[in-house]
Amino acid sequence: MRQSLIAPRVRGFTLVELAVVLTIVAFLLASLMYTFSAQVDQRNIEETRRRLEQARELVLSYAQINGRLPCPARSVNTAAPVTVTGDEVRDAAGNCVGDAVTDYYGGTNLGLLPARTIGMSQIDPAGFALDAWGNRIRYAVSNLITACSGTSTTPHFTNALNLKANGITCQPNDLLICKSATGITATACGGATNQIMSQSLVVAIVYSTGKNSISAQDAATANSLGRTDEAANLNGDRVFVFHPPTPSDSANGEFDDHFTWITVGELYGRLIAAGMLP
Repeated sequence: MRQSLIAPRVRGFTLVELAVVLTIVAFLLASLMYTFSAQVDQRNIEETRRRLEQARELVLSYAQINGRLPCPARSVNTAAPVTVTGDEVRDAAGNCVGDAVTDYYGGTNLGLLPARTIGMSQIDPAGFALDAWGNRIRYAVSNLITACSGTSTTPHFTNALNLKANGITCQPNDLLICKSATGITATACGGATNQIMSQSLVVAIVYSTGKNSISAQDAATANSLGRTDEAANLNGDRVFVFHPPTPSDSANGEFDDHFTWITVGELYGRLIAAGMLP
C-alpha cells in the first residue's frame, strides 16, 4: 500500500473557545480573590475585637492597681504644652487634660486609649494602640456623676481620692450608647427605644473606627458620605452609636465601628475586690 506523505491536520482551539476558557479562568480568579479578601477582612475584625477586649481588661486592671480609671491620651494639642504620646494626660488635681473642645477628638475626657499608661504591648512608635487596620484606638471616660449620697467632688472616676471619698453610690451621667444616630442630640439618644446603655451605666468606652475610617476621619466627612451613624462617633460629644456592620446603601450609611465598654458595676466590683473600695 502506498503511504500518504501528507501529514494529518491537527485541530487547534478557536478564538471563541479560547475566549470562553479565559472567561472561566477570570471568574475563578475573581472568586478566589474575593474569598481571600473576605477572609482577610474577617481576620482583621476578629483581631481588632481581641485588641479592644485586651484594652478593656487592661483599663480595669489599671483601676484595680491605682484606684481610678486612666485619662485619655492625646495626639494633638491646642490648649497647653502636652507631650504627644500614648500616655494619659492628667493634671496634679486629677483632671484629665485635653485639647480645645473644638479639636479632632473633643473635650477633656475624650481621646485616644492611653496604651502605654495601661501597659498594652501592641503600640506604634509614639505609644498609641492600633486596631488591625492601623487606626489608633479611641477611649472615652465618664466626666459627670449623679446620685451621690451626700457631698461629692469631681473628677470622680479618674481621681482615686475623690472616688473613695464620694463612694459607690455615685453613678456616671454623660456617656451614652445609642442604636442609631437618627433622632440623637449631643446629650440624648432621642428616646429609650434607641438606647443601648444609659448615662447611669457606662464609665468608659474603648472603640475602633474600623476599616473605612481612612476615607472619613472626621464627622463632617463622614456625614458628607452619608455615614451618619459613624459621624456620631467622630463629633466630639459623649453620645455614641453602635450596631452590627451595615453596607453603604443602609439608611444611615456604611458602618463598621467596633466597640467595647465598662459599666459602673464592673468598675466598682473590681475596686472592691482589690480592696480599693469602700
